[in-house]
Amino acid sequence: MKNLFRATLLVPLALVATSCGSSERETSLQAVETTVETASEAVTSGIAPSSDDVSTSEEGDGAATSTEVVEIEALFPKAIISLSPTATEMLYAIGAGDQVLAVDDFSNFPAVAADKMPGISGYDPNVEAIIGLGSDLIITDGTNPDLLDALDRAGIPHWEGPAAVGIGDTFTQIRELGEATGHIDEAEALVAQLQDDLEALLDRIDSLPAIETPLTYYHELDNTYYSVTSETFIGSTYSLLGLRNIADLAEDQSYGYPQLSAEFILDKDPDIIFLACTLYCGETPESVSARPGWDVLSAVANGHVVPLNDDIASRWGPRTVEHMAAVVGAVEAVVAAGESD
Repeated sequence: MKNLFRATLLVPLALVATSCGSSERETSLQAVETTVETASEAVTSGIAPSSDDVSTSEEGDGAATSTEVVEIEALFPKAIISLSPTATEMLYAIGAGDQVLAVDDFSNFPAVAADKMPGISGYDPNVEAIIGLGSDLIITDGTNPDLLDALDRAGIPHWEGPAAVGIGDTFTQIRELGEATGHIDEAEALVAQLQDDLEALLDRIDSLPAIETPLTYYHELDNTYYSVTSETFIGSTYSLLGLRNIADLAEDQSYGYPQLSAEFILDKDPDIIFLACTLYCGETPESVSARPGWDVLSAVANGHVVPLNDDIASRWGPRTVEHMAAVVGAVEAVVAAGESD
C-alpha cells in the first residue's frame, strides 16, 4: 500500500530544523534584554555575572554611569504557567516540568502536571489570578487576545503555540519551547525520536499489500457526529497514512469541523470508524453498533470500529505518533482481513 504523501512529508521535516523562527506568530520571550557588553559572555554561557562584572564608564563630563547587572536566571524561566494542554505535554517531554508552576484544568498529562493545577480555567481564565501567581513565562494557544493584551500590560513574557496544521508544526513548537526553557538538546532529541517513530510507521504502511482503492474512514469527535476534514491537523495525520476522509465530501465543512448526519455516514459507508470521544462521551464499538441502522456499516459489520484516547487524538503534541500508530494498526487489520477473505 504505497503512501503517496510520504515524499511531501519528508521535505518539510528537513526544513523544520532550519526554520524554527520562521513562524508568523510573534513572541515576547525576548523581554530580557541588556546593553551591557561585559555580560554578553555570561548570557551566552548561562553563567550569572559576578559583582566584578559591574563596571562604570566615564562620560565626557566626568559623570560615572553604573552598568546594569543582568539577571541571567530570567533567561530560562523558573515559574511557567501553561494554559495549553498540548504545550504542557511538550514541556514535560523535553524535561522542563520542574519549571512549571501551574497549568490549566485541561492539562491532565502527564499525571504529575495535574497536581500543579490551581483551578485555572482553560475556557475562561482569570487574568488577575494568573498574573498574581508570579509567573515569569505564560504559555497559551494564542486564542484569547484579551489575555494576551493583559499580559503585555503587566509586562509578563508569553509564548503562543496555536493549533498545528501539520506534524511539522509539532516539531517546530517542541524546538521553540526547548529554546525558551533552556532544553534545546532535549527538544532536538525528542523531535529526532518522533521522526524515527513516524518513519517506522510509514514503512509499515508501505509494506502492506497493494489495494485497489484507498481505505476510507470516519473520525467521530462526539456522538452528535461532529468530525474533522483533511484540512485540520487531525485529518492531516490520516492523510499522511494514505486514508481518505468521508468528511471531505460534506457540503458544509464548517472550517474543518463539520457536523455530519447519520444518513450521510451510512451512505458513505467508511471502511474504518475512529471514535475520539471514548473518555468524555463513553462511546464504544458496542454503542456504535447499537445505533439504528449502523449494524450494516462495513466498519461495524467487520469489526473495524476503533476506540481512541480522546486527548491523544485531539492534541498535536509528542503523543501524536501514538495516535498514528493506532491508525496504522487499524489499517493493517483491515488489509489482513481482506487478505484472508
